[in-house]
Amino acid sequence: MTEHPTSHEGRQPLTARPQERARPRQQEAPATAAAIPGPSPVPNTLPATAPGVVPGRPVADTQTVTREGDRLRFVGAATRRIARGMDLDEIVLGLCRASVPTFSDAILVYLRDPLPVGDERPVVPFVLRLRRTDRLRLPEEESESGPEGDRLRLPVSDQPAGLLPAAELCEVVTGGALDEVLRGVRPVFGDAAAARVALPELLGAGRTVPSGHRAILAPLRGRRRVIGAAVFLRGADRPPFEADDLLVAAQLATHTALGIDKAVLYGREAYIADELQRTMLPDSLPQPTGVRLASRYLPAAETARVGGDWYDAIPLPGSRVALVVGDVMGHSMTSAAIMGQLRTTAQTLAGLDLPPQEVLHHLDEQAQRLGSDRMATCLYAVYDPVAHRITVANAGHPPPVLLHLGGRAEVLRVPPGAPIGVGGVDFEAVELDAPAGATLLLYTDGLVESRMRDVWTGIEILRERLAATAQLTGPDHSPPLEALCDDVLDMLGPGDRDDDIALLAARFDGIAPSDVAYWFLEPEDAAPGRARRLARRALSRWGLDSLSEEVELLVSEVVTNAVRYAERPVTLRLLRTDTLRCEVGDDSPQLPRQRRARETDEGGRGLFLVNRLARRWGATRLSTGKVVWFEMSTS
Repeated sequence: MTEHPTSHEGRQPLTARPQERARPRQQEAPATAAAIPGPSPVPNTLPATAPGVVPGRPVADTQTVTREGDRLRFVGAATRRIARGMDLDEIVLGLCRASVPTFSDAILVYLRDPLPVGDERPVVPFVLRLRRTDRLRLPEEESESGPEGDRLRLPVSDQPAGLLPAAELCEVVTGGALDEVLRGVRPVFGDAAAARVALPELLGAGRTVPSGHRAILAPLRGRRRVIGAAVFLRGADRPPFEADDLLVAAQLATHTALGIDKAVLYGREAYIADELQRTMLPDSLPQPTGVRLASRYLPAAETARVGGDWYDAIPLPGSRVALVVGDVMGHSMTSAAIMGQLRTTAQTLAGLDLPPQEVLHHLDEQAQRLGSDRMATCLYAVYDPVAHRITVANAGHPPPVLLHLGGRAEVLRVPPGAPIGVGGVDFEAVELDAPAGATLLLYTDGLVESRMRDVWTGIEILRERLAATAQLTGPDHSPPLEALCDDVLDMLGPGDRDDDIALLAARFDGIAPSDVAYWFLEPEDAAPGRARRLARRALSRWGLDSLSEEVELLVSEVVTNAVRYAERPVTLRLLRTDTLRCEVGDDSPQLPRQRRARETDEGGRGLFLVNRLARRWGATRLSTGKVVWFEMSTS
């Protein structure tokens, strides 16, 4: 059974006064249920001291003023209740709960399907869908077994849609009776000539308002067009609707329609914001060699789901990886758009393999080109799994926290730097140890700063939380990465969410020295043959002799191409992890391009072989030249 509030804004539902007898417009009925009383002639026999009687004024006039005041108070309370709704369902529910039982015994709310948004052209044909019904259930209804057609049986709101007494869909015929009533905008009584034809069209074939019941059909018109209709019904035991009730229905319909327009526009904006935020952040993190990654992103609130926080992980040549976390000021779509531009710029700069401080310098220049008030903080770190080192540069961002394998958590001492967009400042990078098994945590200030605490207090709480979590797994095991991220977010209290939160965690596994082979080759004709011999020995040492023939062929082709253009020694490196990776570097910035060689060409088939035999391959330009690499499966 649908629950109805006993009051609107703290008042009991309006009830017909015992001394009043309503003057029926449609059919006279006793006022035994809650209703807004209509004007009725009452003999002027009440004593001068009766409640509601103003001395010197006729009793009928005094009671009319009282009834008008009741109507105004009801409309005020009902419209406030409707306006409190933020989404479509809340607004429609507000209309139903405000109307039943105070204004009507039952209500049906139809909305356009689909609802047009803003200036969108409505979909043709014009279809109305029954969105919600509500009604007052009478106590004797449970045992009543009268004919179905005697009463309009409306189920309570939580019953299945299949029990609805009206058709779920209604196609409004252009030029028909229902179309004329809806375009007329003003509510009409159910016994009006136009409504008598329009209501069966709306409710469905063979359905109409039962005898003895009164109805008002009220079009719901938004800012630009009709978006639905509401049907208010009163039973035979209620006073009939009066002329002033049409004004009440019009007010309810207008506020509901404007609220629906607002909710639809808000829903579209929220959808756009979600899509923008989703496309600005990485769909998934890469799986670079020697490091495991996990991330989290939390908006500031459900009503501000787009912001300027971002994170990224970018694979670099030499099995390195760039870890980036940034924060653009604000929580608007403008902030998200600026964040997207800065993130794209950072990815492009990372592809050039620039040092971290140079990346921040170019990001600072880009922010200044976007506008004088485009401010952001950013932390850019590069992890080398072979050297077990990390290089970090900071632009006004909270410092990272490194959780060691033994459970010790330390805040890294990184030069703070100035925020991106200030201009005219230098950035400094520091190189630190990144031992195997350690976890680096990069985050935005929303995690550690709030109205309840300053940023440094929050950082200390974060450090202690990480240390406590590590103690649970013991000194020889690192806590699971995903569980660690969740545990970090659990440190936030109910009042600690003032800003977006971006979190990036990196577990350093590294690459053991025994799994790395590295050589320098002079740029001479004998270099390809020497490269084949060195590769064969390394594969034999690693027990990968089955790959020897293919790897030797590909190494020879790539080294031959490098020697052709290099002026300085060529580097050759083999890395054994879950795959075998070969990297050949030289000082020529020109990247190789695969092309189809002609039958008369003596060369040009090297990259074709690499593409056919290797699992993956690529080339990356460096500040000092380029690296061509390929990978082979070891299983």
